[in-house]
Amino acid sequence: MPKNSLNDGPLPQRGVRIRAVPAVTRAVAILRLLGRSQRPMGVNAIAQTLDMVPSTCLHILRALVHERLVSVDGQTKLYGLDVGLLPLARSVVQGNNFVSAVQASLDRIADTWNVTAIGVDVADAEHMVVLALSKSQQPFRLYVDVGSRFPSLVSATGRLVAALGGQDWDTLALRFAGVRWQRPVNFETWKQEVLLARERGYSLDDGVYINGVTIVAVPVLNHRRQITHTIVTAHMQNRLTKTELASLVNFMQAEASLVADRILI
Repeated sequence: MPKNSLNDGPLPQRGVRIRAVPAVTRAVAILRLLGRSQRPMGVNAIAQTLDMVPSTCLHILRALVHERLVSVDGQTKLYGLDVGLLPLARSVVQGNNFVSAVQASLDRIADTWNVTAIGVDVADAEHMVVLALSKSQQPFRLYVDVGSRFPSLVSATGRLVAALGGQDWDTLALRFAGVRWQRPVNFETWKQEVLLARERGYSLDDGVYINGVTIVAVPVLNHRRQITHTIVTAHMQNRLTKTELASLVNFMQAEASLVADRILI
């Protein structure tokens, strides 16, 4: 299969018409809200946050409780995620061919360069999800774990998604406005970085998304030259020289090509 050349850009993707199923959409919204919340929530708080009728919210919560996807405290009537989600999450990870293909590469990158190495799914146009992780032996720790979910345009991976995702600049500008950075960057500067990422075949976020942390991302492309995943590394800013950083990028790109060859995408 072709290697990770970005010169030709992505091929256009055909849109798929999705018929709305309100009950499913609301149930997923509730699960995501409870997943983001640091503490259990009551029916009214959930309904208000999601702009939902409280009685409808309650009916959906009861169904989720019955399936053990959500738990409820009998005294406080507060809701949180339940253990029924764990087998589903485990099945996703175990059955994902990218996870099995990328872990050895992440371990090699982390061991060789003493950086945190991350495998990311970017198939969702709105969000990226961490699927695999290998941590370094450095005192530095990045607060990310398998299952972590982020807006798809953030950091180094976000620049690759913008470069290869096939969306026009007007759409990207609207979505970019909702991204939060520790060191604010304007859209025109970010756009130039996106174009540079397309030209280079990798992206670099040098302390913009997370102050003091350098994040590097390289794409994993399918046979249509579409980005489906990224391999990402994170380390303390200025820990690597320019020469070492260039070598790290080359190492990551070689591993990304190996991963792309291992998986059927």
